[in-house]
Amino acid sequence: MQTAYPVHDIRRLEEAAIAADPRHDLMQAAAGALAAVVAGELVERRGAVYGARVLLLIGGGNNGGDALFAGALLARRGVAVRALPVLGTPHPAGLAALRRAGGRILEPLAVDEQAETVPQGCDLAVDGVLGIGGRPGLPDRVAAVLDRLNDLRVPIVAVDLPSGVDADTGAVPGAAVTAAVTVSFGAAKPCQLIEPARSRCGRVVDVDLGFGHDDRLTRISALDEDDLARDWPYPGVTSSKYTRGVVGIDAGSDSYPGAGILAAHGAVYAGAGMVRFHGAEESRRVLTGALPNIVYGDGRVQAMLYGSGWGDRPDGADVIAHGLETGLPAVVDADGLQRLPAGGLSPEWLITPHAGELARLLGCDRGEVESDPVGAAHRGADRTHATVLLKGATQVVARPGRRSVLIAVPGPAWTAQAGSGDVLAGICATLLAAGVPAARAGALGASLQAVTAAEFPGPVPPHRLAEHAATVLGRLGQRAAGAADREGSRS
Repeated sequence: MQTAYPVHDIRRLEEAAIAADPRHDLMQAAAGALAAVVAGELVERRGAVYGARVLLLIGGGNNGGDALFAGALLARRGVAVRALPVLGTPHPAGLAALRRAGGRILEPLAVDEQAETVPQGCDLAVDGVLGIGGRPGLPDRVAAVLDRLNDLRVPIVAVDLPSGVDADTGAVPGAAVTAAVTVSFGAAKPCQLIEPARSRCGRVVDVDLGFGHDDRLTRISALDEDDLARDWPYPGVTSSKYTRGVVGIDAGSDSYPGAGILAAHGAVYAGAGMVRFHGAEESRRVLTGALPNIVYGDGRVQAMLYGSGWGDRPDGADVIAHGLETGLPAVVDADGLQRLPAGGLSPEWLITPHAGELARLLGCDRGEVESDPVGAAHRGADRTHATVLLKGATQVVARPGRRSVLIAVPGPAWTAQAGSGDVLAGICATLLAAGVPAARAGALGASLQAVTAAEFPGPVPPHRLAEHAATVLGRLGQRAAGAADREGSRS
């Protein structure tokens, strides 16, 4: 699991590290690590460091200073380093260090001439324009240089984050760097985990600057496949259908029977001990042939799913209100989101909106949700008193009253198709029925779907992808068992 912190908390970590050891120069440590990464890239791309040509794009902040000091180290190794100030006043000590090492400082030109300063045959560029305090977007003169580098296919190593992206939200509202590598200092930034900025970071290299641990900070924690393999509730030797979890599904309608069918596929192939289906008659007819292990009618359940494919169901609000009174955990998806009680739900209930649905709940524009998914998920959780799984390019899980969030394993865009959300709701309900807390259930469910789509790429229909999820779970279960055996042998 990777954990990122918002900018204000990263500054607290920096201040604490400096106070703990005033002699430790964070800029020199960062510059040394940056120079090492750039040197490694040069060896990988051209076979040697000596004789390479590197362009530094320099802004007025500490990131520019990091780049200049790194450039000085590279110049001493025989690299022809050119620094182009493109924004603000460069770091004076960094400029002096680069000059002493034999680097050259290029003169800034007018906007329409700026791109011409990019030297032919440049092997690599370093983005030291903006840091975590920079505003998203870049001026035209910087965008012109980036366009020129792109035309020449010059790879870029970003210092801490690609300039132009929003460090906290992951938004990219204007021109921004697309890096081949991002060298991240001290702690990960949210933009390295949240799309669309995440895709602009390239390969992220984490550099330890000696930051300590502080439980008071806001944590943005991104799951990886190891977390998914370790935390999934696999059945044990004494498991029964009831200990694995019985899922009740109230989904689908005569107008939208497919939603109930897809949700049932998600629950069955995610490993539910039993699925009780309470949905539309048309859905039942199909399910009887497709999934004959499903049970119909009332009976014991350990979690419910409401809302997928309900359409304009007049008693939907009453159904959800009654479900809340039972005290069972539940998932509310799709049409059920329009029928939430005014007093809110429960933190052990999971709602699964996409950006448009969450925007309707919050009374804002969809673009506001998409530009700050973490903030929007928090607002949704606090307003509904439920745990929120915000679906999208980055899938965010937030709990009411908590500032920290979970982010699911990212997956390919193939899952962006009708019906994927219904399957996901069924998967999440299965996890709730197995006793997994709502936040973890949302993150694990979305991660399973993403990992499955990556392993079985292409336009696979959602119900087929649900079937493949069972294969992925089998593989992950064997992996988790092997890891547990190895850990046991070491102890």
